[in-house]
Amino acid sequence: MTTQLQIAKSGKISDQVKSVAKAENLDPNLVRDELAAGRLVIPANTLHLKTNLQPCGIGRALTTKVNANLGKSPVSSSIDGELEKLKAALDAGADTVMDLSTGQNLDRTREKLLANCPVPFGTVPIYQVIEGRSVEDIDTKTIRRTIEKQAAQGVDFFTLHAGVLKEHLPLLENRLAGIVSRGGALLAKWMLHYNKQNPLYEMFDDLCDIMAQYDVCFSLGDGLRPGCIADATDDAQLAELNTIAELTKRAQQKNCQVIVEGPGHVPFDQIKHNMEIQQKLCNNAPFYVLGPLVTDIAPGYDHITSAIGGTAAAFYGASFLCYVTPKEHLGLPNADDVRIGVIASKIAAHAADIARGIKSAADRDNNLSRARANLDWENHLAQSIDPKTARKIHDQACEQMKTSTPDSDDYCSMCGQPWCSVRVNKEIKKNIKKHPSHAK
Repeated sequence: MTTQLQIAKSGKISDQVKSVAKAENLDPNLVRDELAAGRLVIPANTLHLKTNLQPCGIGRALTTKVNANLGKSPVSSSIDGELEKLKAALDAGADTVMDLSTGQNLDRTREKLLANCPVPFGTVPIYQVIEGRSVEDIDTKTIRRTIEKQAAQGVDFFTLHAGVLKEHLPLLENRLAGIVSRGGALLAKWMLHYNKQNPLYEMFDDLCDIMAQYDVCFSLGDGLRPGCIADATDDAQLAELNTIAELTKRAQQKNCQVIVEGPGHVPFDQIKHNMEIQQKLCNNAPFYVLGPLVTDIAPGYDHITSAIGGTAAAFYGASFLCYVTPKEHLGLPNADDVRIGVIASKIAAHAADIARGIKSAADRDNNLSRARANLDWENHLAQSIDPKTARKIHDQACEQMKTSTPDSDDYCSMCGQPWCSVRVNKEIKKNIKKHPSHAK
């Protein structure tokens, strides 16, 4: 199997590169060169490409991408419920989706989701490795078999917590929140039980061979990511990041694409440093961050705390934001929570792209502002990032003012007609050239 990374290194331009370049309005040679250098990935399992996948690129040369996590648990949701969440995520503009399901019927759940998912699709294989067994019963044969099976289903990228090493665990002693990564905690328990090294680290070269066979992208998981702001940028997090940097190089040498996962909970003043140190250690491999959340006190509003951190992270170095929903830390999200989480992260990503000077990033803003200045309500609503919500709020305002949304361009649902500065400004613009001062 020739991987996309091999093709790019050879100087050739693949169909996937052409597709990404067209979507981003970029020169295909630039996309190819960024891919060859490991600064950009296109998660695209060869089997998913044959069905319904529309390739998507992730990297600093491109717009910032947003991932939505789905997944049922043994006590919550169903396959139909996950399909509903998938639709909500795609409708809201998610660029990728991950299935974090646990419990029963995992193969069937993944099969149904993949069949309905035209964007890159990721999983965390260790969740299925422990299905029906205790952590102590995990062995390398089960890990390998699970990863091979999921790759053969068409999964585009795997989160694998191969950077958590046995020698890192004593660094957790003074942590406030300990290990909050589910995969990281499971592997830490296994290492302590057997007093052995992380099996994913030990078998990493074999895993690279499986990934290359199907051209699956690594998403090297941060099993020791900080779960509260007090633990941010501590010795454990940085020790794992150093190991991830080593694994990134090893995977790329075996022609595998790599995303690096990062924090987590990070105070705003530490975000820039976190982005810069990852870029330095991991040779600018795309950085995938969960938020980061900039405060711990907002259960129910963590989509907002993560959007604040996400904008800063994407400005300073991240390429890929994992959404956070209002249910973060409280429960599994429903379809509406998924929609809200995606929208919040899309706003963060877009705000960062404008600040980064990404070509055409502000075009939509300018189009909406033009419509707003002209009291062109239809285009104003249509250009919004969430037209459904914008229209609902606008219609409610009109109803409260005892009027319907008029076709006239001389009406404001906030001020009415006489006191609207936008309407008055239109008059000013029409008359300013007629004013004597203009002639002078």
